[in-house]
Amino acid sequence: MGSSAFMTGLFLGATLIMAIGAQNAFVLRQGLRREHVLYIVLFCVAADVMLLSVGVAGLSGLLGKAPALTAFLTIGGVIFLGWYGVRSLLNALRPRSLQAANGTRQLPLRAVMGQAAGFTFLNPHVYLDTVVLLGSIGASQPAASRAWFIGGAAFASVSWFSALGFGARLLAPLFQRPRAWQVLDILVGLMMLTLAGILLAGLNR
Repeated sequence: MGSSAFMTGLFLGATLIMAIGAQNAFVLRQGLRREHVLYIVLFCVAADVMLLSVGVAGLSGLLGKAPALTAFLTIGGVIFLGWYGVRSLLNALRPRSLQAANGTRQLPLRAVMGQAAGFTFLNPHVYLDTVVLLGSIGASQPAASRAWFIGGAAFASVSWFSALGFGARLLAPLFQRPRAWQVLDILVGLMMLTLAGILLAGLNR
């Protein structure tokens, strides 16, 4: 029974976490820069496990019945994604300020972790997917199997963020060219603004 719950958590966790989103784009970009990657991976994994554990413990029901809280998180996500999207597009106008791999202009750890926290906790989809969906499924497991379910989802999180953050360096030779960083910044900026627009449209329904 424990192994079945583990595989269920692993499959569902991998399915949700691998969807292209703002957090994944951020981890990929930091992996390309080789900028505080270990701390970002650990933070994202810890946040996933914490939110999932809280969901399994029962917050999923509360969040699902609190539309005002969902709206508040959505507004915060729109503001944050809009700000980061505009900043990425502005960075694309200054490609020489972006250096791959061995660049000298690293952001302080505090600033990078603040961005990681924003992409994690200001994204309402994180709560809907991790707390509500996974939390509800995990809570429906037999009490003895819930830890296995969380373990499976946590393993998916560790595997994905590690591959995304540390595997990105394989693309480093391509991103030694300022033009590649410029294209990446444009794509990231447009994606962030698109996500912000989708969230805003959902809020107005």
